[in-house]
Amino acid sequence: MSIRHIARRPLKANINGSTLREAMGYPEGFVRTWLQENQSASHALCGTAPTRLATLVEDPVAPLAQRLAAGSLLALIGDPRLDPLAPAMVSVPSGTWRIGLHETEAAEIGRRFAPLGVRADWIAKEIPQHAVTLKAFRIGQYPVTNREFVAFLEASDWPEIPGSWAFGRFPSERANHPVYSVTPAAADAYAAWLAGATGRRFRLPSEAEWEIAAGGGNRAFPWGDTFEPERCNTLELGLLTTTPVGVFPGGISPYGASDMGGNVEEIVADEYRPYPGGSVVFDDLGAGGPYRMTRGGGFTRFHDLARCTRRHGWIGTSLYAIGFRLAEDAAP
Repeated sequence: MSIRHIARRPLKANINGSTLREAMGYPEGFVRTWLQENQSASHALCGTAPTRLATLVEDPVAPLAQRLAAGSLLALIGDPRLDPLAPAMVSVPSGTWRIGLHETEAAEIGRRFAPLGVRADWIAKEIPQHAVTLKAFRIGQYPVTNREFVAFLEASDWPEIPGSWAFGRFPSERANHPVYSVTPAAADAYAAWLAGATGRRFRLPSEAEWEIAAGGGNRAFPWGDTFEPERCNTLELGLLTTTPVGVFPGGISPYGASDMGGNVEEIVADEYRPYPGGSVVFDDLGAGGPYRMTRGGGFTRFHDLARCTRRHGWIGTSLYAIGFRLAEDAAP
């Protein structure tokens, strides 16, 4: 089945002053999404073994509708890829990389994404390009899921329930989807809880670690330099919901991490500060004081946020679906 991309209306200059529908370029009235037109694939997979479904979810040859159906069934019957106390991690070696953008690149990107409501000062956070040297580390193969986050809530006294859980109910039908609408404090608490429960050195990744893990220091998107909407869950795809982790195998990063270019934005360890040699950018995020950085784009926003170098920040509005991913110090 082919994916039908919805023709959207022009965006206002200030997307944060728009309604949610306006900010996404949709009319105020109801529009059928692609997902609603492709749900029949689930029927053909009923009765399939969980291990087979888990393979199918990340099969690059399988059609997207089939991968989504397999992931949806796994959410209900249990996803063998997920273990709250042993999350799948991928390794990133030590090395020196360049992150960020040259000023000429930033200007061109600002012009390219202006029709999507992107402002030049948002892109200015990404300059100047500079070198970073990192020790070897590990990063989550997937963002933290609802299934994993509920294990944390059940095992701790953390009082915050994700805002995306309607009426505080655990969304069992989205158990293997990324958790979102969580605060930076909750993400920090999760990492600390898991570190204490396992004796491992879990934490959130730094901005530099996240960017290198996503694009290897030389890619615009985790898969390459050209945006392709069927490689990730951004607004261009028109699903308007999170998806099971790993369901976009064509979007895997150079080090094997999934969903770093869409699905949900991800909180990282750092607060905003300008890059070395850069200037402080006072945009709408910075108006209220220090804020935590986020990376990676999401299903409610266009693909500008899915760029590996894009620096965004935590903001408490449903226009931005924000979750997180773990990092871990490599063994000595």
